[in-house]
Amino acid sequence: MGGNDVEHSHGMHVVHDGARQAPPLLLVHGSGASGGSWAPMVPALAGHRHVIRIDLPGCGHSPPAPPYDVPVQAARVAALLDDLGLRHITAAGHSSGGYVLTALAEQRPDLVGSLTLISTGPALDAFLPQPAVLRALLEPPLGPLLWPLRTDSMIRKAIRATAVRPVDVPDELVAGVRSISYRTFRAMDRQTTAYVAERSVPERLAALRLPLLVIFGAADPRWEPSSAHRYERVPDARVELLPGVGHLPLLEAPEATGELLLGFTAADAGAPPVLP
Repeated sequence: MGGNDVEHSHGMHVVHDGARQAPPLLLVHGSGASGGSWAPMVPALAGHRHVIRIDLPGCGHSPPAPPYDVPVQAARVAALLDDLGLRHITAAGHSSGGYVLTALAEQRPDLVGSLTLISTGPALDAFLPQPAVLRALLEPPLGPLLWPLRTDSMIRKAIRATAVRPVDVPDELVAGVRSISYRTFRAMDRQTTAYVAERSVPERLAALRLPLLVIFGAADPRWEPSSAHRYERVPDARVELLPGVGHLPLLEAPEATGELLLGFTAADAGAPPVLP
């Protein structure tokens, strides 16, 4: 398969971009989103990496497949990577997608060579009060009533509520979000909360000693931006805060985020990146 090839594996919709012989880069989206979250970054990344985007079960084009415990999700991703014959890959997760990748590294250290966390909250006490539009859409009692009535405009408004800069929301992402049921979203949200409540992410990663890049928006409205520095307890971790960026660096600052990601993964790729 060449660029922009699609397959289904272990109940997940998988999109491949870039040359298969290039160093692999796995991208995992957050809860309530899909692989379309990464769309603005893919063209630049695919020029230098074999980019693998997945829709987690119940998200985007992937059918529901409970349970949604973070370790179960990680095991599904591990099975996919085994089928692809990949080891020691570079991986990046946005928001709660970073929890799935952390769990993957805990379960299968042979599969993850380096890890990038983008807007991934380190612990529950760093979670901020959420914008009113999100509370209405995501939480009872209004959430279950409003969810099936969502229009494309409503979905875009909800996504933009966590951004600071004006963003163009890709149609691919809107379609992926629309396909998620309220029941699935709530189940995934409960399980990601349980995973972080059990043990903080920096504590988990400090034990793994993986090369780690953390990217946070300096104006993130979902997680206290200064909490990104908690990851500095992980040996050799690199923490980057993007000025004037909210929770969605993938959409708000795709060029800067892509350059950081390519630069960080260059050592694993065995050659310096050629930045766009």
